[in-house]
Amino acid sequence: MTAHHLESARGYCDLEDLQNQFDGKKKVIRERLKEFKTIGGGSDEEVFAELCFCLLTPQSKARACDKAIKDLIATSLLFTGSPAEIARTLRSTGVRFHNGKARWIVAAREEFLHEGRWSLKKRLDRFEDAFEAREWLVDNITGLGYKEAGHFLRNIGKGYDLAILDRHIMRNLHRHGALAMTPKSLSKKEYVRIEGLMKEFSGHVGISLAELDLLFWSRETGEVFK
Repeated sequence: MTAHHLESARGYCDLEDLQNQFDGKKKVIRERLKEFKTIGGGSDEEVFAELCFCLLTPQSKARACDKAIKDLIATSLLFTGSPAEIARTLRSTGVRFHNGKARWIVAAREEFLHEGRWSLKKRLDRFEDAFEAREWLVDNITGLGYKEAGHFLRNIGKGYDLAILDRHIMRNLHRHGALAMTPKSLSKKEYVRIEGLMKEFSGHVGISLAELDLLFWSRETGEVFK
């Protein structure tokens, strides 16, 4: 069966263009995924910093969030700062909803840091798979939805089988015929349903979920980031 007929039979389209783009970015995408595993193998402080980055990302640019985290680490505010102190840094770097997100960071820190001892990595290691870890994070960490929790787990090398669904990813799924329409909002049930469609598409094209996410995002931003 030709590629054209295969696409038509599945309802998928523009797969040749997708594959060409992936071939051109495959090396840098896979290097980035290796870097994520390195972060996950690092200290609790490094893993916590990645958690905080993901807490900042809703409705804010990834580069602004990354700069905010680096500035907070440089001043030690990420690990010792009050909500007001953290909020000032977030605001100065262009992170939206800086007051609420500063409170989220402090609440997450209080969850995982007690009397100078971290429990973040230890508590994540108790889960058998990324899906269980995602559920726990969503239920227990204020500010984390399915997208942010999956983003965090992917960025520490523990969630490569999770979809990170936002409007950019869903727009690309729609472009290739994997999603009939992009919903304006996502319930947990709808998130899991679309995650299943993305997994099916991923298996069909032979590009992993994590690779697809970085490929789709590079279309939107012009770079392979995180």
